[in-house]
Amino acid sequence: MTTTASQTAGPYWHIIDHPEWADLRRGENAAMAGTTITLTGQITDGDGTPCGDAMVEIWQAGPDGAYEAGFHGFGRCASDDQGRFRFTTLKPGPVPGPGNSLQAPHITLAVFARGLMNHVTTRAYFADEPLNEADPILALVPEARRPTMLARETAPGVWTLDIRLQGADETVFLDI
Repeated sequence: MTTTASQTAGPYWHIIDHPEWADLRRGENAAMAGTTITLTGQITDGDGTPCGDAMVEIWQAGPDGAYEAGFHGFGRCASDDQGRFRFTTLKPGPVPGPGNSLQAPHITLAVFARGLMNHVTTRAYFADEPLNEADPILALVPEARRPTMLARETAPGVWTLDIRLQGADETVFLDI
């Protein structure tokens, strides 16, 4: 009997690990107008232990709120040994929502990590965004749990969203 790696993103993670994908301003996005931001955070398990073997993928609209129009809104990065991740991107604009609603600017995050049979998905909303109050998806989340989806500006242009995979203060995950 042979033992296999316990990580759900691998054991071939090194084949798809492209650190440059953590900068969404790469390629054709380099000339795009918009506000450059950094999205960072730490992934921890139910015991509060950093997940140093996680992979985070993000998807987002462009600064104009469109998912097309030349902006490639996909990025991927590995967490470091302290469970930290870091993306550089352009702040997304509001996007159309269900019916005639408007969704607040947000970044969708998928986390792949040990102990997860399937990835988990959440959103990073920007804590200072007035459209958060009317966002139809955020409105479905109990008010007491919404802070787990609100990225805070911890330095000029740096937004932080820590992700807790389970337990007290578990991040709200979406069934997508």
